[in-house]
Amino acid sequence: MADQSLAKDIVETDKIIKLAVLAVGGQGGGVLADWITEVAERNGYRAQSTSVAGVAQRTGATIYYIEMCRDIGRQPVFALSPAQGDVDILIAAELMEAGRAIIRGFVTPNRTTLIASSHRIAAVSEKIVPGDGRAPSDQVMTIAKGAAKRFISFDMEKIAIDAGSMISASLLGALAGSGALPFPRATYEEVVGNSGRGVKASLTTFAAAYDRARDESSAAKAPTPEVQPSKSRVSGPPRLVSQWRSLSTRIDAYPEAIRDMAVRGLRKVIDYQDIAYGREYLDRLNEAVKLDRPEHDFALSLAAAKHLANAMCYDDMIRVSDLKTRSRRDSRVRAEVGVKDGTVLQLTEYFHPRIEEFCGTMPSALGLYIESRPKLSAWLDRRINRGRHIRTDSMTGFAMLWFIGGLRRWRRSLLRHQVEMQHLQRWYQLALDHVSADYALAVEILNCRRLIKGYSDTHARASSKFDRVLSGLELVKGRADASDWIRRLREAALKDEKGTMLDGALKTVATLT
Repeated sequence: MADQSLAKDIVETDKIIKLAVLAVGGQGGGVLADWITEVAERNGYRAQSTSVAGVAQRTGATIYYIEMCRDIGRQPVFALSPAQGDVDILIAAELMEAGRAIIRGFVTPNRTTLIASSHRIAAVSEKIVPGDGRAPSDQVMTIAKGAAKRFISFDMEKIAIDAGSMISASLLGALAGSGALPFPRATYEEVVGNSGRGVKASLTTFAAAYDRARDESSAAKAPTPEVQPSKSRVSGPPRLVSQWRSLSTRIDAYPEAIRDMAVRGLRKVIDYQDIAYGREYLDRLNEAVKLDRPEHDFALSLAAAKHLANAMCYDDMIRVSDLKTRSRRDSRVRAEVGVKDGTVLQLTEYFHPRIEEFCGTMPSALGLYIESRPKLSAWLDRRINRGRHIRTDSMTGFAMLWFIGGLRRWRRSLLRHQVEMQHLQRWYQLALDHVSADYALAVEILNCRRLIKGYSDTHARASSKFDRVLSGLELVKGRADASDWIRRLREAALKDEKGTMLDGALKTVATLT
C-alpha cells in the first residue's frame, strides 16, 4: 500500500523525519506535538519539538516543528524550524493553514504528506469585509492535491465535536491512519490514554479519524442526493400545512430554474412571520417572473427570489429576540460549548438599543409622534441608549426576550415594518422599471440589496452605502456598460467598511458624464 511504502522509504534511509503542525490558539497544537514526540520516543526514536508562535487574533498560526530519527547511539543534530522544500509531513488544523503552508513552500509534490482538516475558521481579513470575504475553499483543495505527494483532508473538527473532544485528537488519528510514520496504532492509543483528562472522548475521536484516513475510497464515494426543499416533508397544524401546499403549488408553476430559490425564500419569510407573509412574497416575486425570459437564464427572477426574501426578513429587535429564545439555539450553543448532561449553562446576551429601535417597535402613529419631537426623542434616548446584559438562562431575562419576540404577530402595524416595506417597494419597482430598457441593469439593481444587513448602527451604515451606490444610477443610465458600473460600485462598497473605495468609485463614475 502507498502509506506503508512511504513509511518504509523513510525508515530505510535512516534519515531525519521532519514534521510540522500548523494550528491556532485553542486547537491543542502543543498537545498534539507532545503526543507525536512521545509516540516517537516510545518506538525507539529520538525526537525534538519546537514551536514558533504566530501573530495574535487569528492572523497567523503557531508552527510546531518536530524532527525525529531512529536512536542509533549518538546524539543527532536537529533543526529548530522548518525550511522550504524540506518537510516530510505537514499537518494543518484548518484548510487555509494548509494553503498558507503551500505558499510558504513547506509542501512539495515529490515528498510531503499533507494532512489538513477541511473545515474553515474565518481569518480577520475575511471577517472585516462587509460582504462575503471568505476565501474560496475549493481552490485551496485543488491546489493542495497537486502540491503534495499525498493529500488527506476531511472535517476533523466535526469528528472532534461529535465526540466531545478537541481537534488535536482528530489530527493525531489522521496522522496514524495515513501511515506516514512507521509506528503502530497501539502506541498512539497508549499515549492518548495516558494523557489524563478527557481520555475516553479523545480515544473515540482518534479512532474515528484513524478509520476515516485509512478509508482511501471515502473521497470517491458518491455524495448523498440533496432533498429538494419543495419536496421535503412539512409538519404542523393541518390548516397551515394545507396553506403551505397551496403556496408550493404556485412555485411548481414557475420555470424550473427558479423553483429551488423561490421555495427557500418562501420558507424563510414564513419562518420570519407567517403564511400570509409568504403569500405576499410570492405575489411580489410574480411581478419579476412575468417580465423574465428564458434567454436570460431567468437571472432577474433568481435575483428577485433571493433578495426579496432577505428584504422582507429585515433584522429588528423582534427578530433578534425570537432567534435568541428558540429551543434549537439553546441546543446549538450547548453542543458548541460542549455542555455535559446535568451541567448548568449560563448564557448572557448583549443588547444596545437606540431610540430608533425603540420607536421602530411602536405602533406606526406613536413611533412617528416620538420621532417628530426631538426633545422627547433625546430625553428617551438618554434612558434607552446604553448596553444591556440579559441572562437568558434566568426566568426574568428569558421572559423579557420571549415577550419581545412574541410581538411579531403585530409586526405589520409597527413603524419599522412600514419604513422597511416602503423602502423595499421603491427599490423593487426601480429594478422592474429598468427591465425593458436594460435587463442586466435591472438585475444589478436587485443585487444591490445585499448591501443592507444587520440592525441598529450596522443597518444604518449599510443603508447609507446602498443609497450611495444607487446614486450613481442616474450617471450611468443609458450607457451600454451601465450594469457593469453599478456592479463595480456595489463591489467597492462591500470590500471597504469605511466606504473609501466607494467614494473613489463614485468619483470615477462622475467623470463619465
